[in-house]
Amino acid sequence: MIKKASEMQQENSTTEEQKQERVASRPLVATLILFAGVAALFFGLGASISLGAANIDFKTVWEGIFQFNPDLTSHQIIQELRLPRALAASLVGACLAVSGAIMQGMTRNPLASPSIMGITAGSAFMVAIAFAYFPGTSHVGLMIWSFAGAGIAACIVFAIGILSKGGLTPVKLALAGTAVGALLSSFSSAIAIHYDVAQDISFWYAGGVAGVKWVSIQLLLPIAAFGLIMAFTIARSITVLSLGDDVAKGLGQRTAHVKVLGIIVVLLLTGAAVSVAGTVGFIGLVIPHITRFLVGMDYRWIIPCSSILGALILVLADLGARMINPPFETPVGAITAMIGVPFFLYLARRERRGL
Repeated sequence: MIKKASEMQQENSTTEEQKQERVASRPLVATLILFAGVAALFFGLGASISLGAANIDFKTVWEGIFQFNPDLTSHQIIQELRLPRALAASLVGACLAVSGAIMQGMTRNPLASPSIMGITAGSAFMVAIAFAYFPGTSHVGLMIWSFAGAGIAACIVFAIGILSKGGLTPVKLALAGTAVGALLSSFSSAIAIHYDVAQDISFWYAGGVAGVKWVSIQLLLPIAAFGLIMAFTIARSITVLSLGDDVAKGLGQRTAHVKVLGIIVVLLLTGAAVSVAGTVGFIGLVIPHITRFLVGMDYRWIIPCSSILGALILVLADLGARMINPPFETPVGAITAMIGVPFFLYLARRERRGL
């Protein structure tokens, strides 16, 4: 009996050590990432504004932003075209990366992201309906349609996972999200062909921030700021929830409330991002994994670092999309997919092995 009790105590001790290891964080590394990431982001924004069909030196970029002269063509290019585009890329990247981090933490699914779970396809589907049945919809209207599509897709995916045999599992969520996303994408294509709005909808499926105007930034910025603040607020609860529902409940957490808030944040950030940039995939899948590898499992560090890295990666991807085949542009969604698809296959294989 004494030996058995000793073995049980040792097993409990090992379990506690595993839990502590899972929530271990690297605050020094995270702080370095935040400061270095912000500096790199500002440099990336400057490069994004400077480089293009007409290269503009950094001194002119600085003057065009802080000493705007409407009589200079270069200043007009900066203010009307490149500055809103660069800001949109940074905001969209931050929104998608944080959405993916929250989804992965809530569901404990390494494959979870707005694109894999069908949420971006749902937003694009409702935008397609708006183009077909309500032509001339305003930017605010498109954003509302995008939010509605994100919510509908999320409800369908989670309902399929919950009602299926064996309940909600990470693999079932990924499969349901992929199936729902493909179905909604097919419906969007059918609507585009039947109502002759393919040219409008093609932008949303290619993904990108070309042609973004200040009115879109004015709508995106407050929603993104509110969603990111909410994400930072629930970061500690997401950390506890990532340990499992039983552990979270044992620690006194109201898991249902946290999940509802998390879903609201995901829908806000994803809906706003898709309404501006279309279906930019894999940012929400890749960035949270890279961030966890660097800073540990504490979402109080994962969420802010993911927002910075997501913004930086999408700004650089948008810059690369302009530089690959000038003066023509490569869709940003194609750039992110080149990185994300191999990473997704790696994660799927690792999940299948149960690692």
